[in-house]
Amino acid sequence: MKILLTGSSGRIGRAIYGALAAQHDVTGLDRHPFATTDTLGDVADEGILHPLLYGVDAVIHAAGPHAPHVDVVSDAEFERVNIEATHDLYEWARAAGVTRFVYTSTTALYGDAIVPGACAWVDEETPPQPRSVYHRTKYAAEVMLEEMATDALPVQVMRVSRCFPESAQKMAAYRLHRGVDARDVGTAHALALKHHAAAFERFILSGSTPFHPQDCETLARDPRAVFEARAPDFLAAMDARGWPLPRSVDRVYSNAKAHERLGWRPRWGWEEVMAQADRADLEVLPVGAGAAARTA
Repeated sequence: MKILLTGSSGRIGRAIYGALAAQHDVTGLDRHPFATTDTLGDVADEGILHPLLYGVDAVIHAAGPHAPHVDVVSDAEFERVNIEATHDLYEWARAAGVTRFVYTSTTALYGDAIVPGACAWVDEETPPQPRSVYHRTKYAAEVMLEEMATDALPVQVMRVSRCFPESAQKMAAYRLHRGVDARDVGTAHALALKHHAAAFERFILSGSTPFHPQDCETLARDPRAVFEARAPDFLAAMDARGWPLPRSVDRVYSNAKAHERLGWRPRWGWEEVMAQADRADLEVLPVGAGAAARTA
């Protein structure tokens, strides 16, 4: 399959490229150079995009400003790239005869659907309540694509949960309820290209959780009790390392739909986070290290 991947120099773009390049002809587009990028340019540049779309079977659109860019770039830039350029890219892809369009989105757009002091069970039917310009523009692009999508050029939206480097003890716990490895995100995008989709579908990409919806009340006030019942190996490993548990769990992202419809099985869970910490892997920050405040 011939694929155009936008945002190919970014963290998620690189992971998607890695999942695809061995079996497909992938052209990477980004404004910033990297080994996974073939063409430097803006995703809104029609002069660059038209030649790249010729003969392409699928577009994976992962480009655009995200959480760290809030308060750094203007709201107008978020709207230009995340909404306007997404609209144009879909139209250009349709005109070029592309038959697959995969849009990389974020679970961050649930925003205010997460209530402090409570725990929300979140799936694709949970109504988003965007908080920042990042959330708003990603959700606006999803809504727009749902209106534009056709059987000839179906759209699959991949809502990616938290997957950037953080302190190891946080990342390990997040893999049970709100985090995912970038490599697993890449695999999910590869599976989406094989999926016989409806005109429009969306999927949450988050690590597989041992928790159940009925656990939410206890997760909010006494997560240790739920860990003891649902994830004893994880709890024992955390205790052995002296790593603290979260005081409260405010959300659980369900990947059931991606599991059932795409056949997606996340491979890299909390055990991998601990292994990465042990070998000082840069994908995991040292225990206790801080990170920029972001939400996914």
